[in-house]
Amino acid sequence: MTETQPLTRDLPLAPRQTALLVVDMQNFCVRADGGEIALLSPETDEIDYGAYFRRLEETTVPNIQRLQAACRAAGAEVLYTTIESLTLDGRDRSLDYKISGFNIPKGSWEGQVVDALAPGADEIVLPKTSSSVFISTNIDYVLRNLGVRQLVICGIRSDHCVQSAVRDACDLGYLVTLVSDACTSFSEDVHRTALRTLQGYCRLAMTDTLLAELSAGASS
Repeated sequence: MTETQPLTRDLPLAPRQTALLVVDMQNFCVRADGGEIALLSPETDEIDYGAYFRRLEETTVPNIQRLQAACRAAGAEVLYTTIESLTLDGRDRSLDYKISGFNIPKGSWEGQVVDALAPGADEIVLPKTSSSVFISTNIDYVLRNLGVRQLVICGIRSDHCVQSAVRDACDLGYLVTLVSDACTSFSEDVHRTALRTLQGYCRLAMTDTLLAELSAGASS
């Protein structure tokens, strides 16, 4: 942008200034045999977990795979955040996580990114112990060292950790794009409400739009 151009969020992705952030797509949250569902309170029984896992399998994971491939081909960074303690007993967790009653020990299976979205050999994985990756990791420092200006965010859950990452990234000066069809939550209604809430913070875009932008940016 030049000084005479208006400020806007609606800029196409420039691959060399772009990073894809995949939020919490790990065994604990994504797998039906992970631990998150077992920890939920009985009051959440009305949520259709079957629909949640179907959305992950049919839409969220495939779209993130497409974004991974496109970012790698275009030379954009791909980073991951997972909920995982720095200790085995979780004593380093946030107070909120301690109250919530879950601990994903350092090095555990539940803290690993799911096999379908496995990080590349030289891609960065940041374990976190708070809802926002910007609070409990050095991601801001890392992104600035990488020269990242545009941050594309996807993963789970739209109303929790994804939303926290979007808000903090925007406040820190990144141009944020939230991929509407590459994130989800337990309820489709909650997911859509989260998207509406975030419209004033970031650009919302579909996977196909971003694939086209990355392809165009890589060839220019």
